[in-house]
This record gives sequence, C-alpha cells and structure tokens, in this order.
Amino acid sequence: MSEWLRLSLLNLGVTSVMAVQANFYFNSVFGQGKSRPGKPYWIAVFVLLTFAYLTFDFTDVWSSVLALTIMLVFAQGYGVPQKLKVMFAILYTVLLTLVNLIMVYLLNPALYSASQESGTVPERAMMAITLLVGCMAMFAVIQVIRLVVKRRRFPLESRYALAFLCVPIISIYLVNVFTLYSEKNIHYFLSVFGFIVLNVLVVYVLDAMSARFQLTLQNERLQSQMDYQDANYEKTVHSFKEIKRIIHDTNKQLLLVAEYIERGRSEDAREHIRTTLSEIDHAYRRVNTGNLVVDALVTNALNVGHASGIRMDTELRLREPELPIERYDLCVVLGNMLDNAVEASKAVKIAEDRHIRIQIRSSEAALFVRVRNRTDREVTDLRSRKSDPGNHGFGLTNIERICDKYGGHMAIETEGTSFDNLVMLPFPQ
Repeated sequence: MSEWLRLSLLNLGVTSVMAVQANFYFNSVFGQGKSRPGKPYWIAVFVLLTFAYLTFDFTDVWSSVLALTIMLVFAQGYGVPQKLKVMFAILYTVLLTLVNLIMVYLLNPALYSASQESGTVPERAMMAITLLVGCMAMFAVIQVIRLVVKRRRFPLESRYALAFLCVPIISIYLVNVFTLYSEKNIHYFLSVFGFIVLNVLVVYVLDAMSARFQLTLQNERLQSQMDYQDANYEKTVHSFKEIKRIIHDTNKQLLLVAEYIERGRSEDAREHIRTTLSEIDHAYRRVNTGNLVVDALVTNALNVGHASGIRMDTELRLREPELPIERYDLCVVLGNMLDNAVEASKAVKIAEDRHIRIQIRSSEAALFVRVRNRTDREVTDLRSRKSDPGNHGFGLTNIERICDKYGGHMAIETEGTSFDNLVMLPFPQ
C-alpha cells in the first residue's frame, strides 16, 4: 500500500471522527431537537470539505477561511438563527485549534518548524495523527461545554453576540503570535491551555446571561398577563354592576306597570313594558349563554365595539353552559381574540369596513371559537401594532400556550385586509 493511500485512509479516519465530534458539539449547544431534515446532506458536504482540507495544501489565509467554512456548513443542519451558527462555529474552530496546538507541543514539537508546502508524507501523516489525538481530547472540552450549557435559545442582541465573538477571535490571534514568536516551553503550554479555559468560561457566561434574559422575559409576560386578567376582572365586575342597576331600575318600572294593571289601563301597561325593554336593550347589549366568562367578555366586546362604530355579529351556541375548561384559560383565549379584533377594527378608517363576527360553539368533545374582522391594511405579519409593542404582542403566543395545554389548535387565515382566527380546544377526558 502506497504512502499516499495510507495518508488518504488516515485522513478519512480523522474526517469521520471530526464529523462525530462536530455533531456532538452542536447537539450540545443547540439541542438535538433543533436538527433540520436536511442535516445529513450538510454532513456529507462537511465530510467532503474536511477530507479536502486534510489532503491538499492551502495558504494560511485560505486554510483559516476553509476551516471556518467547514464548521459553518455543519451548523446549517440546525434550525437556529444564523448569528448563533456563526458564533458557535467560530468558537468550535478556535477551541479545536487550541487543543491541536497543545497536542503538537506534547507529541511532536518539531512540527512547529515544518512548513506545510514542503511537508513530506510522513510529516503530513504525523500531523494527521496529532490532529486525531487532538480530536479525542476535544471530546473532553465539549463535555465541559455540555455541562455548562443547558441548550437554551440564547436570545441575545447582535451587540452581545459580537462581544462574545471577540474572545475566541482575540484568543486565536494571540496564540498564533505565541506560536510564531515565543519559545515552546511550559509557559507556552499553560498559555494555550488558559485560552481554552477562558473560551469555555465565556460559554458559561453566555449561558448565564441567556438564563437571566429568559427569566426577565418570562416575568414581563407574566406581569402582562396578570394586568390583562385584572382588566378582565374589572370588565366582569362592571358587567355585574350594570346588571344590578338594570334590575334595580326594572323593579321601579314594574311597580308602575302593576299600578296600570290595577287601574285597568292595560294598553298603557303594554306600552310602558315595550318602552322599558327598549331602554334596557339600548342601555346594555347583553349576552346570555349561561357561561359567565363567555357572557362577560362577549358582552364587553359588543359594548366597546358599538361605542367605536364597529358592526358586531354573534353566533353563540353552547351545548352546556358549564365548559370543562378552566375559566382562567378561557379568559386568556377568548379575551385575547376579542381584544385583537376590536383593536384592529378601531384602526379601520372606512366605517363600513369595521365589522367583527364572533362565533362560539361547543360539542360533546371540544369548544370552537372563531373571530373574523377587517384590518386597516393588508396583513403581512402578526407583530403587534399597538403604541407600546414592547409590552404587547403576547396575545397570540398566550393563545398558543393554552392550545398546547389542552392539545388544541389555532389557525389564522389572512386574505387582503381580512383576518380570520380560529381556535379549537378539546375537552379533557
């Protein structure tokens, strides 16, 4: 067997180990669940580029570019933001370089003085073996990263991502300077090892920042939801007060009707009853399905809608007044759907186009809620348009969360300025 064939087989072995290692690394930082269906194709490209990188000669610049490109290719197999792919591809490239420099120092320091262009086959084979040992050592480094990273989403702004990248980039620059201009002694070894520890600590800090950011975001969402529930509570209390006022006023009217009847003035009694019913209907648009949550929220939406010049249509058919869904969850779903529709309709400039249709029905197995409305412009995205979007925009997210809790489904259809939101909540068995 020729030396070049042996070298090719050795490079193929190193390539295979690196593929397994890269998969282990990205699964650790991104999570295996983030893998995309086309990941095997990216791995195939990774294997081809890595084999070419190990087999052929490249200048220092092109070698660095190709090494980073290889890791970016593998990262494309994961469904995460591109900036995260770049961040962790650079980190992996830097860590692997640092580990390999330590292996060269420990196993074969003579390779420092060997130029890549004039390297003989035995020297290239020794370099491949050193790289293989370095890959084995890299598994330990990845395991440490795996312990400090809990596969969060790393929802950081771009400026923090750039700050994170400064550490591995500066680290590799300084190590290259040490490699070219310093003596290869124990201090060199400790310096390179220190850079490895520093980069791992940066990952730990990034993970801690991510945890703190997510906790803050969750607290904001919870506070927003509590404020929303308080508002719904106030609406319900207002509805009850209005009902009590109507009952109080109706009692007085009934006294007059009774007096008309006692005096034999039946026609006056009928006329006063019609007038009273008309006043009640005009003063308070009521819904009476028997379900407290549905009645309170839909009634409030009707009153707000009519006060804002919105044409409101309802179709409410509940099989039973009591629904096997927690009132809190029903408030979240129905309240957000109605609020979104009312807010969007208020922004419509043409009065004839302000229209909301509310359909709520239940069967033996599920509750169906459908709200259709018009918007002021063609719907191209679902981001909040409220005056303070930083504290809004959680409505649809909260609805999806409740749907997931009950194993339900939310569907949104848009066509032009028409917005159609449908939610199905199965009843717990």
